[in-house]
Amino acid sequence: MHLQQRHYVNYILYARYLVVVEIIREADEKNAAGGMDRIAKTLFKPIYPVIAGNAVEETGISEGVCVDLGSGPASLAIAMAAYPGFRIYALDHSPASNEIAEKNIENAGLSERITVLKGPVEKIPLESGIADLVVSRGSAFFWEDYERAFSEIGRILKPGGRSYIGGGFGNAELRDSIVEEMIRRDPDWEKKYRRNMSSDMKQTFLDNASKLKDCSFRCIDDETGLWIIIEKKVEAS
Repeated sequence: MHLQQRHYVNYILYARYLVVVEIIREADEKNAAGGMDRIAKTLFKPIYPVIAGNAVEETGISEGVCVDLGSGPASLAIAMAAYPGFRIYALDHSPASNEIAEKNIENAGLSERITVLKGPVEKIPLESGIADLVVSRGSAFFWEDYERAFSEIGRILKPGGRSYIGGGFGNAELRDSIVEEMIRRDPDWEKKYRRNMSSDMKQTFLDNASKLKDCSFRCIDDETGLWIIIEKKVEAS
């Protein structure tokens, strides 16, 4: 076989390999998205209205533009829609999750109030100063670049806007029952949960929030979970 022919064959084999890798990746992504949707509709189902209520109570914001980061199947976004003054964006980087989110939103009759967006939290496809409230439950523990993500949160918040970002189960009763069941299903899950709720994760939130020059912040670490509240400062007139 001539050298040029060998290069061509190698190119074809490599191209086929990339196709197979992409097929496997898409299958894994769909499985993960489907699994999150199932647990959100069963074991985790009661937490979302509670977390939505906590977000409104802690931030004092119950209307305007709400952005749910790492929305997955849009469970929290749908719960936030219980407050009729919100116009909601549900952002996730996963096409499989977004497809499920679209169906869930449609089934909830909320297509006119919740818009699904594709993109990473490190590059949110929204204009600056648009958001009154930015929420996220569970995705922050998996962000790849915290500094960029927090910078983007600060960018999209309007003056006086606030965030409620982190993770947890909303209250002690839900936390205890769900943690017990999750450990029963998968003993290794407890390590992940403890890592997510750890002092190291709390410090990561605080360190990156402190880099936002035009924002104040505080952290909640109690029976509701671990949450960072960022407030965009209002310029003095």
